[in-house]
Amino acid sequence: MLTVKARVPQRANYSPILPVVIPDFGEVKAFANPLHAAGKHWQGEIFGWPAGYTPGSRKKPAGSKMRFTPADFWIGESGIWFYSLMWEHGKNKEPVEFLDDRGIIKQKKRRRPTLHAPDAATASPSRRFR
Repeated sequence: MLTVKARVPQRANYSPILPVVIPDFGEVKAFANPLHAAGKHWQGEIFGWPAGYTPGSRKKPAGSKMRFTPADFWIGESGIWFYSLMWEHGKNKEPVEFLDDRGIIKQKKRRRPTLHAPDAATASPSRRFR
């Protein structure tokens, strides 16, 4: 499989639908956890999406009730597909996950038709297997 990027020109009254590759959350966490363990800032691209990690600090965020600034990891583009991990409960606790997938079209689950082999004795001649 080849994953590429395409710039879609903006047009009035037209919203193109394109396939996108969505990484597995386990793969994303496997990438983010070593960054968090190292505690070093990182920004780049993984799985075809922009991504970044910012380590936490003891500094209290302005206008927040939090007592420290939590570390966070993010991947994606807001409004299309965006996933983040934020260590709100402390460095050694499980991160809080956030998913913005409002740009992804939800697929309806389709029931697969059940194929039954016709009974050879009762099937019409045109329906018999040969």
